[in-house]
Amino acid sequence: MNALVVGADRLGKIPGLLAEYGISIKTHLSGRDPAHQRMAAGLPANIGIVILFTDFLGHNVMRSFRDAANRNGVPLLCCRRSVCALKQALGATCCGDCRAPANGEPVAVRLSGGSSAGSARSR
Repeated sequence: MNALVVGADRLGKIPGLLAEYGISIKTHLSGRDPAHQRMAAGLPANIGIVILFTDFLGHNVMRSFRDAANRNGVPLLCCRRSVCALKQALGATCCGDCRAPANGEPVAVRLSGGSSAGSARSR
């Protein structure tokens, strides 16, 4: 599955973690460029999931990509930029057998500051 990753200047060990779940990063945008808000009207072709790193994005950028994912019926995963937070979010939205989203609905996972509890919401 191809992913659009939005947020963070550097990804560190995140590409390796995503590969364990069968996800490859097709496009990575830092979200800092003001043009990133406008380009979210359409997602790149063949994107299977949109991953937003919320601690590196402004509200307008997040809203733009969330709306674009919803319009295109692409699952949405939101978490902090850390391997632990991403692993927890992927575990909350993926089934254990196929490592793919459990259903076709976009999903947002919000992780609070220091808490290990996440809540999944269908959009």
